[in-house]
Amino acid sequence: MAEQNMSDYIEAYLKQILQQSEQIEIRRAELAERFNVVPSQINYVIKTRFSIQQGYHVISKRGGGGFIRIERVPLRADPRYIEELLSSLSDQVSVREVRDILSSLVRDELLTEREQELLLTMLSKEALDVGDVQVEGRLRGRLLRQLLNRMRFESERN
Repeated sequence: MAEQNMSDYIEAYLKQILQQSEQIEIRRAELAERFNVVPSQINYVIKTRFSIQQGYHVISKRGGGGFIRIERVPLRADPRYIEELLSSLSDQVSVREVRDILSSLVRDELLTEREQELLLTMLSKEALDVGDVQVEGRLRGRLLRQLLNRMRFESERN
């Protein structure tokens, strides 16, 4: 199987478990053995598909008794997670990061799917095309930060 497809299977497996519980704890080596991949493949899946931007908090402990704990972060419940999300953003933000964050906000019912599509259109490469990819990324980041700050403010008020 292609590596990308295997990553999809691993992601789907972990998300299926997360549907039953807000938090899971796995052992990297056991999961790698289950899917017949090297442990670094598990690291790749965790790093690229379970970030705070995607609505997950990951704790990893290495060593003999090591584990990876993945928690689904309900953004609606605590404005601190929006702050954590804000602090995790780099100066330049990619369209993929925006898509991941907005999907998390839709999942937690902070945005509708229509609002997500409108925001994706506004933050797209085409909409922010100023002829400099770095400037576009910084502009996208500033706009996304404004949105998240507004949402944080609203959640603190309620």
